[in-house]
Amino acid sequence: MDFNDACRTLPLHLPDWFDRIAADYARMDAAYDAAAAHVGFTCSGCEDNCCRTRFRHHTLIEYAYLRQGFEGLGAGHRRRVGADARRYLKALQEAESQGNPFRHWCPLNHDGRCILYPYRPMICRLHGLPHILHHPVRGMIQGTGCHVFEQAYRRIAPRLLDRSGIYQRLAGLERAVRQATGFSAPLGMTVAEMILAMEGGIAGVREVAAGRGGTLGGRRRGPTG
Repeated sequence: MDFNDACRTLPLHLPDWFDRIAADYARMDAAYDAAAAHVGFTCSGCEDNCCRTRFRHHTLIEYAYLRQGFEGLGAGHRRRVGADARRYLKALQEAESQGNPFRHWCPLNHDGRCILYPYRPMICRLHGLPHILHHPVRGMIQGTGCHVFEQAYRRIAPRLLDRSGIYQRLAGLERAVRQATGFSAPLGMTVAEMILAMEGGIAGVREVAAGRGGTLGGRRRGPTG
């Protein structure tokens, strides 16, 4: 079973998955908006935003939700996104082989806006604000905001975004999805790789990984990959 097989069988085993992930995302957005409003922070007009940050995403449920949105695009939009995804990964491969910094627009960003904004994954929704996470093993972990936030709001005491409950809910839903579908492969894909996986399943991602000297699921985890 590959990514897309699991997505196709998911509604048979977990009929309310769409409502559950949408509800979790709504909670994330509300928590983010409250913390951002506390200091008057906004991402509007940011030219160095999270759409140019290399994120990797690790859950099948988020892949399935993004795929749901991708399949709702017109054929022309899907072709453009696919072409942009290939350019993105070519640029990433070149940057990594040469040891250069990588700042490239996400293939879903068209004219400065995400064309699948309601379907965007968790880290796209939470990036930018100072946060805390109560880890069951490592204890409390605290993270800073993006560099734009740190430069503009460093003198203001922020309301830290607590990611603990957010991560726990998403992890619980992911466990239910994995159990329901029987899908067990590890994930760690950029949005560009997710787009290629939607076209070619696990084989498509393996092809990308092989071109970069990696293996499926063997990439370093973390928001910046």
